[in-house]
Amino acid sequence: MTESITLWLPAAQSPAEQDATTLIGLAANELDCKFDDIDSIQLDKYSLDARRQPMQWRVALTVYFTGDEMPEADNSLANLPSLGNNAQHAVIVGSGPAGLFAALDLIHRGWQVTVLERGKQVQERRKDIANLNRGEDADGESNYAFGEGGAGTYSDGKLYTRSSKRGNIDRVLDTLIAYGAPETISSSWRPHIGSNLLPEIISKMSAAIVDSGNSILFETKAAEILAEDGKCVGVKTSAGDVIDANAVILATGHSALDSLLMARDAGAELSAKGFAMGVRVEHPQAWLDEAQYKGSQNDADLPPSFYSIATQVNERGVFSFCMCPGGWIVPSQATPGTLVMNGMSLSKRDSPYANSGIVVSIEPKDWCGKRGWRWGWHELLQRAAKLSEHPMLHEVIEDPRGGKPFDVAAGRLPIHPDIDPLFGVRLQLALEVVAFHAGGGEGKAPVQRCDLFVENAGHQDEAIPSSYLPGVTPTDLHEIMPRGLAIRIVEALQFFDYKMPGFAGTFGQLFAFETRTSSPVRVERDDESLEAVGLKGLYPCGEGAGYAGGIVSAALDGMRVAEAIAVVA
Repeated sequence: MTESITLWLPAAQSPAEQDATTLIGLAANELDCKFDDIDSIQLDKYSLDARRQPMQWRVALTVYFTGDEMPEADNSLANLPSLGNNAQHAVIVGSGPAGLFAALDLIHRGWQVTVLERGKQVQERRKDIANLNRGEDADGESNYAFGEGGAGTYSDGKLYTRSSKRGNIDRVLDTLIAYGAPETISSSWRPHIGSNLLPEIISKMSAAIVDSGNSILFETKAAEILAEDGKCVGVKTSAGDVIDANAVILATGHSALDSLLMARDAGAELSAKGFAMGVRVEHPQAWLDEAQYKGSQNDADLPPSFYSIATQVNERGVFSFCMCPGGWIVPSQATPGTLVMNGMSLSKRDSPYANSGIVVSIEPKDWCGKRGWRWGWHELLQRAAKLSEHPMLHEVIEDPRGGKPFDVAAGRLPIHPDIDPLFGVRLQLALEVVAFHAGGGEGKAPVQRCDLFVENAGHQDEAIPSSYLPGVTPTDLHEIMPRGLAIRIVEALQFFDYKMPGFAGTFGQLFAFETRTSSPVRVERDDESLEAVGLKGLYPCGEGAGYAGGIVSAALDGMRVAEAIAVVA
């Protein structure tokens, strides 16, 4: 009969570095049994409790005694069958975690798949990402967002999720481990792979798909979703090739605006959804370690410290997002003439800087009518339209309910979110255009010291040293940030500084802007079949369709969609 126990280890004794013999000995002592009575142990979860003084590791174990059977990892998605030509065929648009896990799961269920990826293979993406970090303009098809593995591949590889479906999460983690991820991701309280290791794992997953007789077509962009009698029957590529399919999965990630337009034009229903935007903040990692560990890092080899912090300001949440200890701030825009901040870490998290998004929750009603005017969106749109000719900033939008059309470039706002489901995308783009020009081009980021932003005291003459490679331009962010964001971020920083003294001090620096936290649009789907509302046979999936936020949740949604397709078939 198995036993679940909790052990407490000193901070210097990291559970990830303990061998099985040591843990079995500790378990035997805790259970007051003989060492030989225990057949094996499973490290379920470990976390560092910094609230205890001295700090300790909390270690959850399952103990298996002689005669107990230890469950095996679920490697079903790493042992794919070879299929005949008679299998049903799915086209998957996008090779991020949603697309790859959907492909693996469908192959496991006996389907053939063709994955279309607009970007390059994961190793070939490195050159285009390096160009971004040298200050060159974005390649619209190959960047931090587009390419094999999706946005998460080169932006940290965090594996946190709010999902409570433990079995499904374990399947995702077991699959990643089977393709080469460190085994610690299954038990760490902050599972993380790192942007240096994840590309090789993604390559192995893609190779398994191809080796099983299926196809991944890189640098192949879906241009049109084909439909007959209200049912999706395939896709047409930008090269004009038609690929027939029994089902099409749209798994294109949070930055693929053209895919949303493609789905809408095919008959799928779009709706506006809440998302978050703000800034990215950077501090010295040494300051954060001292603040969190209070000197204990000098006595034990502790991992770089992190924070997760949130508050409410004027009815909206303001919170840390994608916090990267020992990381870098990177330019992750996918559109030329724009600038987007993001963070990443390597597996060792050994940069001298810590960074995080500080973002404000925005609901669709926040950009409508008088409320939207109070946030300052009209001024943002007017400014961006003067700086960029992007069509999304110059469209005159018809009111489907019969109201007056409104001109985006003139700063007109919808009176209801349903009038323009894509309006949140317009706000993202406007902030990104304004940031690009405020930085002065060449990928330079507008920055301001935290204390000066909080005090509205103008920008510093010289920027603080930072991890951001293209360079920075000291800027008064109040001059380019909509007031609805600025007011909330100022008050939130004051609260964060109260919780962590120094957070809004002279050595913290804000980078403008963090806009791509999630998609502001949802491609509506049926709750049971998961098919797109308005177009059967099309399956919106993952973060870009509005159903996930991060690697694990996107992978979970990919598997969920694969199961739904198999059920319908």
